[in-house]
Amino acid sequence: MEKGGGKGGPPPANGLVVVVGGGIAGLGAAQRLCRNLGFRNLRLLEASDRCGGRVCSQPAFGGLVDIGAHWIHGPSKNNPVFQLALEYGLLGEKEMSEENQLIEVGGHPGLPSLSLSSSGKNVNLKLVEDVSNLFYTLLDQTREFLHMAETPVPSVGEYLKKELAQLMADWTEDEATKSLKLSILNTFFNLECCVSGCHSMDLVALGSFGEYAMLPGLDCTFSEGYEGLTNCIMTSLPKNVIQFNKPVKIIHWNGSYTQEKFPGVKFPVLVECEGGEQFPANHVIVTMSLGVLKEQLTTLFDPPLPHSKAEVIKRMGFGTNNKIFVEFEEPFWEADCQQIQVVWEDSSPFVDDKSELENIWFKKLIGFLVLPPFESSYVLCGFIAGLESEYMETLSDEELISSLTQVFRRITGNPQLSGPRSILRSKWHSAPYTRGSYSYVAVGSSGEDIDLLAQPLPEDSSAPQLQILFAGEATHRTYYSTTHGALLSGWREADRLINLYDSEAQQQKLKP
Repeated sequence: MEKGGGKGGPPPANGLVVVVGGGIAGLGAAQRLCRNLGFRNLRLLEASDRCGGRVCSQPAFGGLVDIGAHWIHGPSKNNPVFQLALEYGLLGEKEMSEENQLIEVGGHPGLPSLSLSSSGKNVNLKLVEDVSNLFYTLLDQTREFLHMAETPVPSVGEYLKKELAQLMADWTEDEATKSLKLSILNTFFNLECCVSGCHSMDLVALGSFGEYAMLPGLDCTFSEGYEGLTNCIMTSLPKNVIQFNKPVKIIHWNGSYTQEKFPGVKFPVLVECEGGEQFPANHVIVTMSLGVLKEQLTTLFDPPLPHSKAEVIKRMGFGTNNKIFVEFEEPFWEADCQQIQVVWEDSSPFVDDKSELENIWFKKLIGFLVLPPFESSYVLCGFIAGLESEYMETLSDEELISSLTQVFRRITGNPQLSGPRSILRSKWHSAPYTRGSYSYVAVGSSGEDIDLLAQPLPEDSSAPQLQILFAGEATHRTYYSTTHGALLSGWREADRLINLYDSEAQQQKLKP
């Protein structure tokens, strides 16, 4: 390959396109380009041996569980993931019902069926509901600061605590009940960390929290696994478009590269893989996670990204939310129980426990979903976010089972309770091609940063245009952190290329 200046000759057909990453954003972009008959020179480079990215279904416990994306959030007519799932016949009658599509849940998780405290007592569900209403009333207020020039405090967490401190002055309960309310509130703070994918709500920018848009519809799941959706998109692509086990090392851009297949043609971009393979291109759609962009910021692009875009990548938030699946031989919960909340007594959103993570990591567990029964086992799915979640990834299975056995014995008040038969967990922070779960708008960043991340390169209009395009959930201003945001971002960048060549074709026609 040679590198030089100059624009070179005309590109083949509608340009040679390389998509980096086979998650839902990359698959969506590739499918859209392939359906546009002008795009025949397309490659999708996937670093691992499977497509789907953070959509990941895995056989376990005699069934199938979703290690990554869990729900279709807001399954209704404006959700492209829901519409694709309908198109591919992946949903049941209940999930498809008109009634479910119209339900407004405000983006908040439902109440638990059972709330257990760390001293083994059942927490009064009416008290949990009251605390939930208080928490979400305050959380909804944070959205009102969108587009305001100034906010009273920088973060969502600080705002919530400031308002709570004022309201607590009017609490009339006895001290034990007040303490329990604070502990329940702490669980809701930790739950919101799972929703936002952050370590603490003190890291989430108050002024931009309202950017995130909620769609109507009762969140639903795929009974046969979320990966059924990405598999359907994958199999719709022509053979040989996807190349597996191709981690990208460097994306060279603003250059002039040749390839034997296209003699005399110069390409502005060259994608270099870890194994040494090189793929020249007119356009590269980068769908790597924000976590990977952060980690590889100084080495991935040659020349380096413009300072403004590099600073956006540094400023934006990207955290970890993991699942822990716990298998029991016999359930300790009732048959109609759907969700178990865990409340750690003496915890409070106003107190930051400075203990070593190894001693307290499990206190970040917000509770467990009860999964539909498998053939011969009963499975709970726990959620945990932040640094505690990242620490959990470092434990051996034996250490994790031992810790969880103690947790379950404490919350049930049964010191003889049989421990879990087995566990399975996600490890999104240590996964080399994700380095976390999803993005959030961090203190110091804004919704404008999301748009800046999505802006293609180069900025110079005299150079070949749309050399590097950016897609993925972190590039969608109102649906960041979601699969539908990721899919829409892939479609957006595909449409950008389609429109480029459509307008060039029109200009050619208009020439005398």
